[in-house]
Amino acid sequence: MKEDLLHFIWKYKKLGLDNLVTTDGEQIEIIKTGTHNHLAGPDFLNAQVKIGQQLWAGNLEIHLKSSDWYAHSHEKDSNYQNVILHVVWDHDTEVFGSANMPLPTLELRHFISKNLLANYQNLFDRRNVKFINCEKSISAVDQFHLDNWMERLYLERLRRKSKEIERLLKISQNNWEQVLFVLLLKSFGSNINGEAFVGLSKVVSFKTVRKLRGNILSLESVFYGVLKLLENDTITDEYFLALREEYTYQKSKFNIQDEVVLKPDFFKLRPVNFPTIRLSQLAHLYHKEDRLFSTLMDLEDVGQVYEFLNVSTHPYWIDHYTFGKQSAKRVKKLSKNFMDLLIVNAIIPLKFTYLKVIGKTDNDEFFSFLTKIKSEKNTIISNFENAGIKATNAWQSQSLIELYQNYCSKNECLQCKIGSLLLSGND
Repeated sequence: MKEDLLHFIWKYKKLGLDNLVTTDGEQIEIIKTGTHNHLAGPDFLNAQVKIGQQLWAGNLEIHLKSSDWYAHSHEKDSNYQNVILHVVWDHDTEVFGSANMPLPTLELRHFISKNLLANYQNLFDRRNVKFINCEKSISAVDQFHLDNWMERLYLERLRRKSKEIERLLKISQNNWEQVLFVLLLKSFGSNINGEAFVGLSKVVSFKTVRKLRGNILSLESVFYGVLKLLENDTITDEYFLALREEYTYQKSKFNIQDEVVLKPDFFKLRPVNFPTIRLSQLAHLYHKEDRLFSTLMDLEDVGQVYEFLNVSTHPYWIDHYTFGKQSAKRVKKLSKNFMDLLIVNAIIPLKFTYLKVIGKTDNDEFFSFLTKIKSEKNTIISNFENAGIKATNAWQSQSLIELYQNYCSKNECLQCKIGSLLLSGND
């Protein structure tokens, strides 16, 4: 038994309401359960409860045992003086509130159905569980409820990402182009090199990028040079030497400092994801368009975004993946799958934040956009599919990732709509 189950029971009135009585035998009628408080202070605020013939308005505190009131020193805390009802699982001692009067107490264990407790035990039974607590029963959840919850999950994910974008906006003094530059660096670097690529933005501002974008060699030289990819003295390729010479010039011109940055990693990456390739593709994207932010914000169709992101690399990389080592010829354009990641992880969160700032948020637009993008393929999505939940598009896969990362992996089943439905018998 955990306290969060008692919170769930009270919040959603999952108890026999007709015959509730205090430990002193007085009739209880719940008028308002109150607002669930996740901060310091009583667990539920501004509740209304009728005890006997008296209507009380105030706060409620919930504990596994009545004695927890003293274990947590609530009797010394003024925040708990307005508690009107103590809700516990086991009433093991009398508790005295303000004016040294006994605090009315509801002992929940007498009013909870056996089915709910059995569902709770089944939900948190980790025996033979390989992925998430509800993997054996999640597929039984009504599709209507599941779809509604997934929409909410995706909006939660967008809002969380929006907070990070708002932080970057504050740092950049509301420079949307600078924020886009940071987001693209992180996305082009992916999980392995995202942090290293973002380090580039701390040395070279977007203002400098804009000045360099007209000359692709200059822009590439700065990208490679800042990230320490031009420091090999044994390479004699003409392109490599030209980059080194150009970086020396641009470094002096823009007073680029030798900051300590993470050097990009090549280990465990497919060659197409090597930082050498991704940096050249990003440079060519900026070489292609001066006002990248405004252009991307104006595109309303996913096909237009694909067309706009259709960039390649410097010709050198057609038969190279790393400097000085030739490989089979292959034109290295951004793949559709990689474009999808850019759209999902950078472009849509930025547009969501931008529209929110200018007061034009339309959530339906984002869902419509994402339904045209294929689901991501990763371990989380595969495990959900094995459990009977298949993602067919990007908003569904993003929702499932949010579900796993912020609910399932944290055992927050009682804050999850799916967990709530399973506890209630999927009603």
